[in-house]
Amino acid sequence: MEHSAELHALAQMVAAPVDVHEVLQKALGALSRVVPYDLAAVFRLSGSHARVVAAAGPLVAPEVQKHELDLRRYPTIRRALETRRPIALEEHHHKSDEGDPYDDVLDLPHGHSCMVVPLFAGQQDLGLVTVDRRVCETYPPEVLETAGVYGQLMSLTIHLADLANLMGRHQTQLDAHNQLLIEESGVTKKAIAWLESSRDPEMRELVRQAQQIAESHLPALILGETGVGKEVLAQAMHDWSPRKGRPFVRVNCSAIPEGLVESELFGHTKGAFSGADRARPGRFVTAHGGTLLLDEIGDMPLSAQAKLLRVLQEGNFEPVGSDKTVRVNVRVLAATHQDLEQAVRLGRFREDLYYRLAVFPLRLPPLRQRRQDILGIAENFLKNAQQQTRRGPWTLSERAQRDLVNAEWPGNVRELHNVLERAILLSPGGMLDARHLGLDSQPSPSRPGPSLANLELSWENNERRYFEELLASCGGRLYGTGGAAERAGLKPTTLRSKLVRHGIR
Repeated sequence: MEHSAELHALAQMVAAPVDVHEVLQKALGALSRVVPYDLAAVFRLSGSHARVVAAAGPLVAPEVQKHELDLRRYPTIRRALETRRPIALEEHHHKSDEGDPYDDVLDLPHGHSCMVVPLFAGQQDLGLVTVDRRVCETYPPEVLETAGVYGQLMSLTIHLADLANLMGRHQTQLDAHNQLLIEESGVTKKAIAWLESSRDPEMRELVRQAQQIAESHLPALILGETGVGKEVLAQAMHDWSPRKGRPFVRVNCSAIPEGLVESELFGHTKGAFSGADRARPGRFVTAHGGTLLLDEIGDMPLSAQAKLLRVLQEGNFEPVGSDKTVRVNVRVLAATHQDLEQAVRLGRFREDLYYRLAVFPLRLPPLRQRRQDILGIAENFLKNAQQQTRRGPWTLSERAQRDLVNAEWPGNVRELHNVLERAILLSPGGMLDARHLGLDSQPSPSRPGPSLANLELSWENNERRYFEELLASCGGRLYGTGGAAERAGLKPTTLRSKLVRHGIR
């Protein structure tokens, strides 16, 4: 080919672009040696608009470098993008309502040489190149063909730059996510160390049992009130097990819409349901070789329970929309604050699944039953907060220590952390006193229980009533300090899912 040397040099330059603007400028310079012009400009698309990102030739001016086109006004340019072929504009194009792309920017003679070269990659329109010359003649077909080849090389430059930018953004997000995981891992490891050094005899016995159970590959069920640290115990069991170093995957069953639980756990094929625009492997595949924590398993729908039981018994399942069996090697830990035996009696939880999970039941005692650990947990939290916030250090006054030990802590460890977090926001460092904690040092008087005659035996009705009264007492506020989520000791996403399930707005 006559211009093979130019194309070869341009292709080498495109193959390893350092700066996309620099490469496009050099590409326009190379184009001038085979296609005569007074102005050549590269436009990038953004919706129906195109903006100049590179320009060359004696007619380049600041107005040209800032020029934008509304492509809705230029059907010929749109046709070049649709047909993916260069088009030479003729005099009748400029005399029509379409006009010249550089009207009000350049004073070009009527009938001047002008062409539009589309830029595209696959099915994606990237932009266009306009080439203009003050000579009044039409660019011949062979020049159009040559310009089209250069256009494809410029398209490749832009496409590679877009991919590099996308990968850079993803890498930044991945680095941030990895840093967050490292920080969370450090906090979790400290929490596990605290578990191992608990002063409470009941907790020490629980840890001993959990360490024994961790050596097994059988499922285990972790029970306890909201906020007692069930997820920390599950992470500890993973770290104590032979699966340490393999994935530890958490799934909050109450935070997933009921219709998507099976897809979330077992994956789905492309087109399996409305919105499934791509295949997804599911959490069991992600946790292969490691441990899967099913938090709040009491909220799992019955349809998903049947499929879960099969995985526990046989180690295989079919993704939603597929007849292909997938085998996995996953140790399942389940956690809940609910009374699963009561749920079995009410028909909300499968009896066979319950007995399969409850081979090794572990019940975490509430914080009010292990007051010996309260100050240790508080001191551990304050040390971690000092490292994370670079503020502090903080200590606790005698009155503050007494208030912490005497409080009832219905939200358990999570509520204790919330109180301390609020306290360190009020104090940049030093001693935390009772005024920072905002606690009543006297234990809450016990309330008389309801009479059996007035007790509603429906779990659903009692839970709904609790949430309605909780929201009323918080003025309808879900999040933040004093919000319903904090007072209930629940994660905001968990609380919202429960409200949706009960139809509470």
